[in-house]
Amino acid sequence: MAKHITLIGGGLVGALLAQQLAGRGFQVDVFEKRPDPRVAGFVGGRSINLALAERGLQALREAGLAEDVLQRAVMMRGRMVHTRDGRSGLQRYGVDDSEVIWSVSRGALNMLLLDAAEAAGVRFHFGQSLVAADFDAGRIRLADDAGTQREIDAPVVIGADGAGSALRAAMNAHTPLGERIEALGHAYKELEIPPAGILPVELVGSSGGHDQFALEPHALHIWPRGGYMCIALPNTEGSFTVTLFLPAQGPHPSFATLPDAQAARAFFQHDFPDLLPLIPDFQNDYDGHPVGTLSTLYLQRWHLGGRALLVGDAAHAIVPFHGQGMNCGFEDTVVLASLLSEAPEHTADVFAEFQRIRQPNSDAIAAMALENYIEMRDSVADPYYLAKRELGALLATQAPQHFMARYRMVTFTHLPYAYAYERGRAQDVLLDQLLRGSADMGAIDLAAAVGTLKATLPPLPDLRHG
Repeated sequence: MAKHITLIGGGLVGALLAQQLAGRGFQVDVFEKRPDPRVAGFVGGRSINLALAERGLQALREAGLAEDVLQRAVMMRGRMVHTRDGRSGLQRYGVDDSEVIWSVSRGALNMLLLDAAEAAGVRFHFGQSLVAADFDAGRIRLADDAGTQREIDAPVVIGADGAGSALRAAMNAHTPLGERIEALGHAYKELEIPPAGILPVELVGSSGGHDQFALEPHALHIWPRGGYMCIALPNTEGSFTVTLFLPAQGPHPSFATLPDAQAARAFFQHDFPDLLPLIPDFQNDYDGHPVGTLSTLYLQRWHLGGRALLVGDAAHAIVPFHGQGMNCGFEDTVVLASLLSEAPEHTADVFAEFQRIRQPNSDAIAAMALENYIEMRDSVADPYYLAKRELGALLATQAPQHFMARYRMVTFTHLPYAYAYERGRAQDVLLDQLLRGSADMGAIDLAAAVGTLKATLPPLPDLRHG
């Protein structure tokens, strides 16, 4: 008889993990507190689109779903940086269109994953909230939307129920997990640029020939302003999801000093004058959308022996500035499903090995996501940053076995996050040494720089694209 696994959480990571486990012969029941989005409509409460990169794509390939997802996604070649003086320019993520990321709808992706999991034999139970867990007895208590409670056997339970994980709270009450939550101090609010047809004709003209979109659709747009920024990601129907990132408290500008749309409109007129006209429903968007918080979650323990385990955001929630939260969670599912299929009767060993493999990598991407926020809001328009970026691109062309930008390692390869983090730091030190604080690329002897690179850093592992 196939081993039975109970999953808490039917979101992106939970649905994909369930599908992969069912495909390996496990019996899987998933309990999700929200209603079935395929029936009730998607109610996410968070960003409606996400960035899908190579790690996430590889997990979807293994699940046989990558092509279906890409048909519903919008390609993003790089960052379109919008400066204060109204200029814009594309900073590519990779070397060409083989290295791009994809904007995908959270809701559409979740529903596709639910369909795939059900087709693999997974049983979903919606409107079921975890109330309590007795890990010693191998039982959990659930409540439906009416408050009616019931207990079921769940000797092996996995929590994929997000940053506010109910299973994590139950585990922590049983045995402290060493939980640490570090608030960023910055928060976010979402707005929307509608499809081009809704906007006045004079406002539309920079979409690169894509009449459906008010801006170039194949880019992640950034309006960097030092300690804060706006970004915009394209949606398939022609709209863009705009996210404003600001300090939560403190002097202007912060969400504390912009309590309503009237104050925010004046701020946008001064700091984002080219963006504001593209958001015709600004007042309702600003006043109607909540301010979201941003934090990083660290745990010392991800599991209780072989009885309970946390994955994805439930174990290692990160801030969104590297676009890797979903991708990291999807990578979790591949590692865990493989380990469980190899030793289904030894969950304690499997869960310990899963944490041993994944925790250094989740710590690394958490650090890189925090660093990327500073890069996005501060550095992308800085001359010295641009010089380092240009020199790095030249070194990658001249010595591809010895240099690859950290962003490319994270986004377009399967190199472990921890390796990308450490290698990226070493490469950054080298770039600083070569530039000597100057943004003047004309002073660089490229041949000598390549020689220094090869003498300083060993070749990269041969793991570019898995």
